[in-house]
Amino acid sequence: MARMHTRRRGSSGSDNPAADEPPEWSDVDEDEIEQRVVELAEQGHDPSQIGLKLRDEGVKGTPIPDVRLATGKKVTEILEEHDASSDLPEDLRNLMERAVRLREHMDENPQDVQNKRALQNTESKIRRLVDYYRGDELDEAFTYSYDVAVDLLED
Repeated sequence: MARMHTRRRGSSGSDNPAADEPPEWSDVDEDEIEQRVVELAEQGHDPSQIGLKLRDEGVKGTPIPDVRLATGKKVTEILEEHDASSDLPEDLRNLMERAVRLREHMDENPQDVQNKRALQNTESKIRRLVDYYRGDELDEAFTYSYDVAVDLLED
């Protein structure tokens, strides 16, 4: 995975094992998995957190190592079907939260040049992601600014 804002080379990552069906020990009904996914989303969990909870806690005590293998759908697809998905994609929301935190830190510590650069890099990533999502998950006229991020995150 290449680093975007540094001169260093990327670090190689690991891949998920190539499996095309869930393991025999994880034989939970698809509907129960979907209900649990929606239930966790209503409790305020993000899709990645839902996947971790299903892996660790499971449904009725049986772990679900891979939701997509067990149900044939991704967690985000299940949430969209049940109208439980959030208005912002998870990666964009996380970057916006970080940018807001950094901006508040910069207001209190204007001499902190390292975090000034971190804020610039984070906002660059946000703009790049906004271009990717614009027209699909975001409105055509959407543009990022600090005020827009604060308003969206308050919802």
